Amino acid sequence: QVQLVESGGGLVQVGGSLRLSCTASGFTSDDYALGWFRQAPGKEREAVSCIGHRDDIVYYADSVKGRFTISRGNAKNTVALQMNNLKPEDTAVYYCTNYLTVGQGTQVTVSS
Repeated sequence: QVQLVESGGGLVQVGGSLRLSCTASGFTSDDYALGWFRQAPGKEREAVSCIGHRDDIVYYADSVKGRFTISRGNAKNTVALQMNNLKPEDTAVYYCTNYLTVGQGTQVTVSS
């Protein structure tokens, strides 16, 4: 059974940092790109970041460039999103995906 489990969300003040983690199971994660997208209430889903299955292609949305960093663990079945200098507009539910399955999401709230 394919599973993606996110953790690390929470409440943080403007300018703070959070690190989201996602652990994948039930598929050969080496063969898949892993990424994060987010959705805020009343807004469209937004692709935040993605890392290729060989870690050779990395994408960031313009809104997070320079503030967020995506990385894979050595075991390749984990992906992290380091989020620095958080802004209120980063508030959303963040989802991990292998572009076939989506995790349950983790809430990130940035208070001003």
